[in-house]
Formats: sequence, C-alpha cells, structure tokens
Amino acid sequence: MPATAQSHQPRRRRRTSRLLVAAATVVTAGALAAAALPASASTGADARDHGGHGKGHGRYQDVQLLSFNDLHGNLEPPAGSSGRVTEVQPDGTTKTIDAGGIEYLATHLREARKGNRYSITAAGGDMVGASPLLSGLFHDEPTIEALNKLDLDVTSVGNHEFDEGARELARLQNGGCHPTEGCYTDKEFEGADFPYLAANVLDEKTGKPLLKPYWVWKQRGVKVGFIGVTLEGTPNIVSAEGVKGLQFKDEVETINKYAKELQRQGVKSIVALIHEGGFPASSSYNYDCDSPGAGDGISGPIVDIAKNITPQVDALVTGHTHNAYVCTIPDPAGNPRMVTSASSFGRLYTDTTLTYDRATGDIARTSVKSANHVVTRDVPKAPDMTRLIDRWSTLAAPIGNRPIGYVSADIDRNGTESPLGDLIADAQFAYGRTQDPETDLALMNPGGIRAPLTYAASGAEGDGVVTYAEGFTVQPFANTVNLRDYTGAQLIQVLKEQVSGPNEASPKILQISSGLTYTLDLTKSGADRVVTDSIRLNGAPIDPTATYRVASNSFLAGGGDGFTTLGEGTNELVGADDLAAFEQYLTANSSATDPITPPAADRITVVQ
Repeated sequence: MPATAQSHQPRRRRRTSRLLVAAATVVTAGALAAAALPASASTGADARDHGGHGKGHGRYQDVQLLSFNDLHGNLEPPAGSSGRVTEVQPDGTTKTIDAGGIEYLATHLREARKGNRYSITAAGGDMVGASPLLSGLFHDEPTIEALNKLDLDVTSVGNHEFDEGARELARLQNGGCHPTEGCYTDKEFEGADFPYLAANVLDEKTGKPLLKPYWVWKQRGVKVGFIGVTLEGTPNIVSAEGVKGLQFKDEVETINKYAKELQRQGVKSIVALIHEGGFPASSSYNYDCDSPGAGDGISGPIVDIAKNITPQVDALVTGHTHNAYVCTIPDPAGNPRMVTSASSFGRLYTDTTLTYDRATGDIARTSVKSANHVVTRDVPKAPDMTRLIDRWSTLAAPIGNRPIGYVSADIDRNGTESPLGDLIADAQFAYGRTQDPETDLALMNPGGIRAPLTYAASGAEGDGVVTYAEGFTVQPFANTVNLRDYTGAQLIQVLKEQVSGPNEASPKILQISSGLTYTLDLTKSGADRVVTDSIRLNGAPIDPTATYRVASNSFLAGGGDGFTTLGEGTNELVGADDLAAFEQYLTANSSATDPITPPAADRITVVQ
C-alpha cells in the first residue's frame, strides 16, 4: 500500500439521485475533521455532494457526521429484543421502542441530511457477517448493495468482515461474483461504492495494509480525514482460516501513525473509525454518559484507547460492543473529545456536529454536539430499499420459508445463562451423541447466538413455527460441530477461562448442555468466580484425571474467544455444521401439537 494512499475513487460514476442538503450543518463526533483551504478551493473529485452551491463561506462551518455501526446485514427489522432499544424518560423510568430495518434507516438518514450541505455518513465496522439469511445466504451482497443506496461514504472493517477471509473481503470491496457459487442474478456483483479502511490489518508477506488505511473527504475547502481500524484482538474472535496470512496491530499506535501522515498532507481534521468499544453504565440509548456520580460513565477497552490517541484526532466513532453511548473522554492533552457508538443492527444512528474553523483548519472541540437517534418504524419505508428486500427475498424464499420446528413461546438469548443458549447446547450434545455415543456434554459460546427465537410469525408461516431463515439468523456462522477429548482438569480450566485471562474484565459465559452444573460466584474475582467444588456432571464431581468427550463448534474447538484450553483437545471428530445440528434437534423434538418450551436456564447458579 503506498504511503500516500489517495481518496477512494469509484469504479463507476456516482449516483446523481442522492438527497441534496442545502444549508449549513453538522460535523459528527467521530467522523469529522476538516482542514483549512481557501474558500475558493474546488471540491475534491472524491467528495460526495449532499447539497446546493453556496456563493460564499463564513469562517466557521458546521459539518454533519451521521454514523452507525454493527449492522450485521440486518436489512429487515430485527426480531425480538434485537429489534428494540431502551429509552430513559424524564422521570427516570424507561420504555422500549421497536427499532431498526434498512427501509427505515434510509428514511431517517435521508431526512437528517436535509438542510446540511456538509454531511458525511460513516460506519464503525461489522456491516456484514453474522447476518440473517436474507443477506448471509448470498454472502452479504444484498447488504453492500443496500449500503451503496444508503450513500455510506466510508467504514472501518470490523472483526466480522474477516469471517470468510481476506479474499472475500476484497470481493465485497471490489466486486465480482462469488468464486464457488457464482452470480446470484443476471448482473455481476459490483462491490462497495464506499471504501473499507483497515489501517491496522497487514498482509504478513508484504507488511502493508490489506486495504486503504485512510480516506479524505473534501468539499468546498473543507477536508476531513478518516482512519479505520478494527480491534487488535480480532484473531481471538474470528476463525483461524478467516485471518490466515494477516497481522492485526495496536489500534492506538496505528491511528497515531496515520494521523501524522494526514497532518503532513495538510489534513488537520481527523476522525477515527474504531471497531472496538465500551460499556456504558446504562443500557438506555439516551443515557447521559457524562453525568457525574459513582458508577456513571463508560468502561471497557475504548476508554484506554481514547485516552492515548493523539489529540490530532478530533472524534472517535466506535463499535463492536453493540452498546449505545455518546461520551466525552479526555485526550492525552486533557481536552474533551467525543466518543460515540450507535448500538447495533441499524436500530440507532448518531448525529454529530463539529464546527470547522476555516482560518485554522481545525475543529473547535468546545462546540461539538452529538446525540443518538432511534431508527423508529413510524416513518415511511424507503421505496428503493423495499424493492431491494423484495428482490432478494424472492430468491431466498424457497430455502428460508421451510419449517424446521415449533416453539411455545419466545426463547431468549439474554442473561448469564440463556434459554436459547441451553437449547443450542442441548442440540449440539444430542448431535454429538449421534456421532459418538460416548459424548458427555456440549459447550456453546454466547457470541455465536445472534438472535432470539420468537413465537410471533415473521412471515406467513404462523405463530410458533421456526423457519430455516429464523434458525439461520440465530446461528449464521456455518461452524461445524466438533468432538474432542479433554481431561477433567482441562474441563475445569475451560470453565475458569470464562472469567479469567482475556475474559476477566468482560466474562464470556459458555452455554452448557443438560447435566452439567456449577456455581458462578460473582462476588469473587478472576478464576475463583467459578467454584471448583460445585462443578458436577450428572450429579457427580468432575474427575480431574478422567477423560470427557465434549461437543463444541469449530470456533470454540480452535481456542476462540480466549478459550485456549479448548484448542488443546485430542481425538477430534469433525461433524456437520451447527445449523444442521440445531435443525435436526428442533425437528426431532417438536411438532405443531407439542412445541418446545423455553428451557429454565437453571444449570448455572449465579451468586451476586
């Protein structure tokens, strides 16, 4: 990658039917930065013109940054709790609001751009991957097509952009039909109109960034540079095959490096797009992150990252944790800097205003304003998005509408131990027993469960019917169910790795099959939170010297999510994909007259 990476150049002419924005406007909190240019400077060829043509320019110019993150291919409104947000009311109570859906997101963004001549739309990664069937079945071509229509300007990569490896990511960027499945329509897939940025993802052979490290937006003398990174720990949460041949560098060091390069090019306004995030003290999207008081504010990896990124960067757009927040975190010089995240699945978008000083070419940090807004479903659907969904739905329908099981009520994925987690673990345990009757238990990673099973019909299938599309949305990764042998000592260590090592600060509690029980004491710290003497299998203590046959998906079996001990198993048997195992279990254990009831989620005793 040349050190002087230029702004993204489209392979084809930009659409001219985009919404125009006419008046002065807003810069956003993690995407805005502008460098001073003479008022007569011409607009860069790479800039998208959202507005009319003003004859003169004042000293100060508001720039609007609209941002979102972690869409995960959710073109249709997400189901269940995945399609709701919590809003805190003036009296301190909360209410939930149905949110999300690309038809509504498009309407909200287009309305927000009106009246804003200087408007940029940016994203914080995970636009694709772990997607519902409508997008995932077609290797996320529908989502890229939708983002093109949405007029996304730029995004960072996220960890899920690497689910299918670097070659598939390059195809999403550059276009071309799928190498094994070919073209899904009579037209070749054209790829993304917007640049994916991957400043801290290097090709091991060349040592250069896999994709562009940065991109510069230009309009009427205003320049804003964007640097995009994903979390350094991506290899720990993506299959080994997906990150083969790649290196993932420190986020702070990488951003600081390219901020200097942009400064040398005269770009003084810089926004970092970071696929890493934090954990606000409240789950309400409109929580005041900067409110004083014990327990308020934000924690997690993004805090240290934000405190160490050079003051040359004016705002941070973040993601990955699927949380909503608008916070100010001091930069290394002690000055406040906006850090935002818009939850996930297209349920929110962030609107940030940064004031650009044409005399200095920098952002006035004290005037930054930012807020998250709900993508409500009470607005008209964007007709072009409806047509897109209808077209791909027609192709997916023969596969997606097939019934695979029945449920008596919603089966949720929330909680330390969730009903859906138990159900999936039981399904993998049952599948494991069909492959090897000596299988003792199954373990499932919570991050692999992407949506709840809902009782209400999503289409014409009827209430309580689970379709293949709904099952795909729950488990979209196409992992295999693998069997491996572990000693009892190793099994105990696996359970302790849920709350120690890389998982100590943010525990990853495995979902467990029927028969395995233990106590999780959250009043303790580190590995001690798993009470060793409480671990039982079918009522009997785990024998450290005995051998246990464990079923898990291939991601966990490879040591993913920080479970290094799971990667040390022996006598491996690789089975069918996890969705097939889930389908097999639902079909065998439910019917229209005898549906599955939600498991009690009582296998882990939690002490708080």
